[in-house]
Amino acid sequence: MPRKKAPAQPSTNPERDRLTEARERTNNWKRWGPYLSERQWGTVREDYSEDGDAWRYFPHDHARSRTYRWGEDGLLGFTDRECRLCFSLALWNEQDPFLKERLFGVDGHEGNHGEDVKELYYYLESTPTHSYVKSLYKYPQAAFPYQDLVDETARRGLDDPEYELLDTGVFNENRYFDVFAEYAKGGANDILIKITVANRGPETAKLHVLPTLWFRNTWIWGCDHEGCSMKPNISQSAGDQLIANHETLGDFQFCAEEAPEFLFTENVTNSQLLYDSPSYTPHTKDAFHRHIVNGEHGAVAKDKGTKAAAHYQLEIPAGEERVIRLRLSSSEKAPKTPFGKGFEDIFKQRIAETDTFYDNITHGNLCPDEYKVLRQCYAGLLQSKQFYHYSVADWLDGDPDSPPPPEARKSGRNSDWRHLFNRDVISMPDKWEYPWFAAWDLAFHMIPFDKIDPDFAKQQLILFLREWYMHPNGQIPAYEWNFSDVNPPVHAWAVWRVYKMTGERGKRDFDFLAQCFHKLLINFTWWVNRKDPEGRNLFAGGFLGLDNIGAFDRSQTLPGGAQLVQADGTAWMAFYCATMLSMALELADHDPSYEGVASKFFEHFVAIGEAINTLGGTGLWNETDGFYYDMLHTGDGQGIPMAIRSLVGLLPLCAVEILHGDTINKITGFKKRMQWFIKHNNIFEQRASCLEFEGGENTDPMVLLGLTSRERLERVLRYVFDENEFLSPYGIRSLSKAHEETPFVLNYGGETHTVAYEPGESRSYLFGGNSNWRGPIWFPINFLLIEALEKYHHYYGDDFKVELPTGSGNWVNLDTAAKELSRRMANLFLPDKNGDRPVNGDHAEQYRDEHFREHVLFYEYFHGDTGRGCGASHQTGWTGLVAKILEDACQQKK
Repeated sequence: MPRKKAPAQPSTNPERDRLTEARERTNNWKRWGPYLSERQWGTVREDYSEDGDAWRYFPHDHARSRTYRWGEDGLLGFTDRECRLCFSLALWNEQDPFLKERLFGVDGHEGNHGEDVKELYYYLESTPTHSYVKSLYKYPQAAFPYQDLVDETARRGLDDPEYELLDTGVFNENRYFDVFAEYAKGGANDILIKITVANRGPETAKLHVLPTLWFRNTWIWGCDHEGCSMKPNISQSAGDQLIANHETLGDFQFCAEEAPEFLFTENVTNSQLLYDSPSYTPHTKDAFHRHIVNGEHGAVAKDKGTKAAAHYQLEIPAGEERVIRLRLSSSEKAPKTPFGKGFEDIFKQRIAETDTFYDNITHGNLCPDEYKVLRQCYAGLLQSKQFYHYSVADWLDGDPDSPPPPEARKSGRNSDWRHLFNRDVISMPDKWEYPWFAAWDLAFHMIPFDKIDPDFAKQQLILFLREWYMHPNGQIPAYEWNFSDVNPPVHAWAVWRVYKMTGERGKRDFDFLAQCFHKLLINFTWWVNRKDPEGRNLFAGGFLGLDNIGAFDRSQTLPGGAQLVQADGTAWMAFYCATMLSMALELADHDPSYEGVASKFFEHFVAIGEAINTLGGTGLWNETDGFYYDMLHTGDGQGIPMAIRSLVGLLPLCAVEILHGDTINKITGFKKRMQWFIKHNNIFEQRASCLEFEGGENTDPMVLLGLTSRERLERVLRYVFDENEFLSPYGIRSLSKAHEETPFVLNYGGETHTVAYEPGESRSYLFGGNSNWRGPIWFPINFLLIEALEKYHHYYGDDFKVELPTGSGNWVNLDTAAKELSRRMANLFLPDKNGDRPVNGDHAEQYRDEHFREHVLFYEYFHGDTGRGCGASHQTGWTGLVAKILEDACQQKK
């Protein structure tokens, strides 16, 4: 008799099971998610103007009435991974001049420090498959102060702080609604939605809530790459149900509890309003606004369209809340009772599974405040995924059924990127301020992503190396404003880190590493050919992501034929080289054909080290100051050190790698070549040697491959840990505080160039008003410095000590110093003894309120003295590195 199978045991981590099913493609758990952009207006891909001014061509005021070409945006939204069918909220407090359908902010022309979202919203929860998602929007009960925000911002100058929504007084007496949006998946194509509206004010207040479902307009342009030719449709099938039909997505049923009024229209432009030209149909994109706010009852369609909304009118007493339940399900598997007991059971189950998933990451080793920060950090990372669509060739040439773009476009922005075809879910820096990918940002995003969804991390890194992303010349696209701009070469580092973190040695994804390595070889060659024009191994890569940290725009041609040799550009290439060497050695352990490539990167690193340290005597090292500086080579042959103590001079510390003896001994061809090379090169005898060895000739050596000698490292670290220079209570500043009293001044080319310490917002319009590397704390470079300190400690051990802070008499090893930097950075988000989080800065009092105090924002950068959040308020991407910092703290507590 056959033995009976034992009953299947319930999984202890169902979310991990869903990730496995998604990877193995047995269940499409990632088909739906928070992939809807938060700002499609004001983007390059929607700009068809002659002058390339994206902000003015498609302003916020047009967004409610004008159809987008390449994507959609919405409030607390959800969509499928191709952004065909979208869901989000529209709100109206009976005071605003129009429905609140999307997030408002000042544009790049209006902001006194550049573009800035003027809203309060928070990402609270998400699993990697988005089986559970929760977010919060705070909506004022008084008229939203649109004009006040614009007018006051215009009055403020570069020396003034940004004027934020909390500064307007509109939240006084807690007169606002908390609007929570929760999503739980009953299946891969079964989305349960719960909208909870809480009245935080002292009086009863009214609110219109319009859960809105619509199709992205793919049918009007005449394009052939959207995968469908038929116009979709949404129609009412029963009192509380809609049916949404789409050629490739299939049929979906949308149910709304309590049978509200359904409104219908078409997702097409109101040409009559915007251009005084007859509209394609009287039922346009802005019909719900016209119907509810303006009272134009003929604006909405009768019973079908491509956009529909359930209209709820709520009257909520003070301190109470109301719940709206909705469900979007594939028609094939739609439940017969969408809002029965099973609805709440699924929510409870998914919430419990979310807790289990994150508990298994931390194992209870974080304190409650740290754990809450970690959860919200991951929620921000996961909810910053966005469907991003941009076919550059179609954008340049225009669509068959649309007016042609200006002729100048064919030779203008991104015209040499015709091959680029983006149509993917991508991790964004910030879905409002940066609703487009940034190549070097994304590399940092994948470090914390690796812990929660390693498959997504690897897929994203591979994506940017694919032939429809990477330029045929080997360049990785930077960002949509200028794909040809030069971002720091950190992609290889991210690949290598993700590879090592995804498994124990011997159990890692070798195919992933090899696939990326081959394309990175092409990219590395592009860097060498394009950014080292004189072949001296000194690089001039442009602004390299550090924006206005220098005296002038380093991407532009300098007057008088001058050239700028960059310490950071050279260090980035050494960093790239060392990472490629480590990858090549790992590959050579499986395949000896990689040994020669490993030797190439070893010798190239040494050549870069020689150049930055000894070329022309001392290279870019300033022996008097004990620091690395850029060098300005003038047209008359002079060399002027750009004596600015900034991250430019700290980046050489990050170019460090350790080669272990057991690795070297296994790669025999590489070992022989390395020994021969060292024997026949006298540069290793110099004081600035970039190689150090531990162990004798007959032992397994450990090799430190770094740009700085031990003596120079000690000298630079004195600046790093000096509280009057780089060391802040919350991490390492991007510019020494010493430049507050003694700015760097250069008179050159008939102009005076000045660089002074600016701890918060920028006082320079170089690279835009919100770009500032002249003092604030940025997570990416801090993270690389922490990693470098850990490597130096691994090599030097406890014998290498630094005074922390400088002058304190407190001497610690480099591992302790790294942990101290990590602690300071994490403290940005943790409540102090008074319960205040430094990140909240000027609004600390508001965040003491019970409905604010647990919510954390992960800003783009942080005030160099106070830790106040600056720049983009939701740039959880690279600031999400705090999750990795907290995870490492977990490991140390085990």
